[in-house]
Amino acid sequence: MEVSLIGSSQSKVGATELGYRELGFCSSKVESLNVVSLRSKVCFDQIGKWKINTRLRFTPKAVKSEPVRSTEVSGRSRKSKLLNGVKLYVGLPLDIVSDCNTVNHARAIAAGLKALKLLGVEGVELPIWWGIVEQEAMGKYEWSGYLAIAEMVKNAGLKLHVSLCFHASKEPQIPLPAWVSQIGESEPSIFFTDRSGKCYKECLSLAVDELPVLNGKTPVQVYNDFCESFKSSFLSSMGSTIQGISIGLGPDGELCYPSHHQKAKDNKIPGVGEFQCYDKNMLSNLKQHAEATGNPCWGLGGPHDASTYDQLPTSNSFFKDNGGSWESPYGDFFLSWYSNQLLNHGDRLLSMASSVFEDTEVEVSGKVPLVHSWNRTRSHPSELTSGFYNTCLRDGYEEVAQVFVKNSSTMILPGMDLLDEHQHHGSLSSPELLLKQIKKACRRHGVEISGQNSSVSGAPGGFEQIKKNLLSENMVNLFTYQRMGAYFFSPDHFPSFTMFVRSLNQPQLHSDDLRREEEEEEEEAVGAIPKSSESSINMQAA
Repeated sequence: MEVSLIGSSQSKVGATELGYRELGFCSSKVESLNVVSLRSKVCFDQIGKWKINTRLRFTPKAVKSEPVRSTEVSGRSRKSKLLNGVKLYVGLPLDIVSDCNTVNHARAIAAGLKALKLLGVEGVELPIWWGIVEQEAMGKYEWSGYLAIAEMVKNAGLKLHVSLCFHASKEPQIPLPAWVSQIGESEPSIFFTDRSGKCYKECLSLAVDELPVLNGKTPVQVYNDFCESFKSSFLSSMGSTIQGISIGLGPDGELCYPSHHQKAKDNKIPGVGEFQCYDKNMLSNLKQHAEATGNPCWGLGGPHDASTYDQLPTSNSFFKDNGGSWESPYGDFFLSWYSNQLLNHGDRLLSMASSVFEDTEVEVSGKVPLVHSWNRTRSHPSELTSGFYNTCLRDGYEEVAQVFVKNSSTMILPGMDLLDEHQHHGSLSSPELLLKQIKKACRRHGVEISGQNSSVSGAPGGFEQIKKNLLSENMVNLFTYQRMGAYFFSPDHFPSFTMFVRSLNQPQLHSDDLRREEEEEEEEAVGAIPKSSESSINMQAA
């Protein structure tokens, strides 16, 4: 397997300076190496894990790498901002720090960071997990693994955006803090619950935000203490290496209910999802709201005629396009309440984060999902179950944008690589229309937007669609490509990513022009590198 890493700058860099044996490369020969081209064979295992098994404990002082220094060749230099001033970031692996606070594949990560710097990438996004930092006991924090990563990013000459994750992950498996899960065993109502009584245990229910359910503290207080500890531990990097902080707002870090956590099987048409309002605290809130509005019988539970996870909108009467209960007075009552609970939750957490970090120079952001299935129906059922009261009669994203502008927060929008034509025709999906609608609401309210792609496996035509979204209306100020790992650096993917980065630097050139320029620059770079043994080395996996 051969990979070509092609960057936008022409610094002279000897092969040994990159340290690519640390990235897991095991090629027999590297012909030439600078910021224009690296050729080697990649030695990743076939199950998608980095082929480095050494597990060492790292501290910020233990992980060392030489800073990458920019120089110039032929009067040209690296650009840190790309198309329309958009800054390009790449997400680090979700499990970059283990539950023992070891840095997984530290040598590979260090070399990967250098490769990104040489390409002209601005920085990387680092997921920091509640379940790793505060896993043993409330108020007992262990930041050493993440401090080591921050030091590596700084040494590589990159910037850092941090995502504070207050949810769990199934793949890779990263749980909530053990002490939180223990509380949940005896008090399952701290979790979201569906109509059948099944709990979603990957994050806490928003209904307990301000209830002292965590050893006498509220979740918002615990999140606040976590953020304060993070700020104290990383203060020297705030505003310099660390440029932004994303606060986790719910399942998968997104502002939504976990209404779609049961995925459709066998490539079936995605279902509409299910309302998550059946834990005792949500039901109590609903009951109080119904009584306050003079309709106590409406507060007994969620809609009885709503579909479940894998069902279609037509399977029950609530979401039907014509005559569905969603258009009734009861439907408006319930959907308004359900959506407002989510909006209030987002407001609480963004307000908390903005308060904690207001005396730093970092930007606070939160992520809103792109729930595009059934977007071409009148009722938009998948959005309704996710908590967005958005239908053909009502723009639900105006209220979302207002929450973000109130807290001076940036909105992260995923799915910027998705095209309508590649969605399942039976799902009446339109990611393009939905993204356009959300961006329009953000523009009206002055909310800044950061973008993400859907997945590193790549949607058909994804790179061109990303570039189209970055070009349109100059609204996106930062784009994070998800996510670094074995596939990201594979010959099936990395050359395409390289071409994408170069096209952002020079959008006026067609792909044939870019390839021709790459060849010319490579010839120039080969001539610039001194002919020595450093130009050809063997690289072994660590």
